[in-house]
Amino acid sequence: MEYLNLFFIALIELSNAMAPYILFGLLFAGILHEFVPDTLVTKHLGKDTISSVMKATLFGVPLPVCSCGVIPLATSIKKSGASKGATLSFLISTPITGVDSILATYGVFGWIFTLYRAVTSMIIAMVAGILTNLFDKNEMPVQSGFSAVKTPNSFSPVLSMQKKEEASCCSTASSCCATEEKSFWFTSAFRYAFVTLLGDIAKPLLWGLVLGALIAVAIPQSISDILIEYSWFSYVIVIAIAVPMYVCATASLPIAAGLMLSGVSAGAAFVFLSAGPATNTVTIGVVKKMLGTSSLYIYLGSIVVGSIVFGLGLDYLFSVSDINPTSLIHMHEEAGIVSMLSSVVLWGLVGYLLLRRKA
Repeated sequence: MEYLNLFFIALIELSNAMAPYILFGLLFAGILHEFVPDTLVTKHLGKDTISSVMKATLFGVPLPVCSCGVIPLATSIKKSGASKGATLSFLISTPITGVDSILATYGVFGWIFTLYRAVTSMIIAMVAGILTNLFDKNEMPVQSGFSAVKTPNSFSPVLSMQKKEEASCCSTASSCCATEEKSFWFTSAFRYAFVTLLGDIAKPLLWGLVLGALIAVAIPQSISDILIEYSWFSYVIVIAIAVPMYVCATASLPIAAGLMLSGVSAGAAFVFLSAGPATNTVTIGVVKKMLGTSSLYIYLGSIVVGSIVFGLGLDYLFSVSDINPTSLIHMHEEAGIVSMLSSVVLWGLVGYLLLRRKA
């Protein structure tokens, strides 16, 4: 009974932490869908080239979106015709290198850690995208929720309905089209975000939240003691925790700082900062459904191997310099109320969409 209570508490806390960012990401994706032409996405991100991967990575760098909020955005650009590699690069680079997380990293760790984190995360994202374009060229088969991208405008049933309505409107009066475009773009963006996109990720999102809560309950409280005792193995332990666990880039900072202050190496803390925001059970489920099993393996492999390699590199840099990494740390904490309302709204929407799909 005690573990059941702990599970529900963890589930509520996880929902509260993720919900505002997911809702923001959905809304941002809906607005992006209305104002960014599909042809622009397919032109720059639709080819299996290194340049498309680089563009997707750089496009994701400044966006202030975390590992849960990036899911609807990645889903949207994939539906718009982006290649698998470009989508995966965007999915990795965005939650780690957003403007908010870069500034927060500088505030907690200083410029050395910040620069290293930003550059290495971009490298990991680009490597993952290039490997995906090289080794996973197969397009996903048509399945409920996600359709194979054949033409730039074929990805959304909502969009196709709009096109028909707009066509009939334009055929009768041009002033009608202008009025509808000004009056209903927000409604269309809202519908695309919270019906089409959320409907696509509702099921993996639900299972991801449940699994994430289970993992949070299962992780021991005195994990730092274990990491200190097995320092050489600390990277693997941190990876095992960070990959399935949900933690935003900003929220991961005090955890990593706490690990370092407890005696854990800077490299192991970096592994958590890199792998934690880039992955979680929700994103893993969505990547598998959206891009397929091969892309999922590349996604996880690139993040795991890249995080460990660059973590070892950071430890080496500090070992050959006179800088004590713990001397760079400054701590912060925060909490909120809007997150609870966001959580209620998100669960309500997910429940409605899942029930409607069954009906």
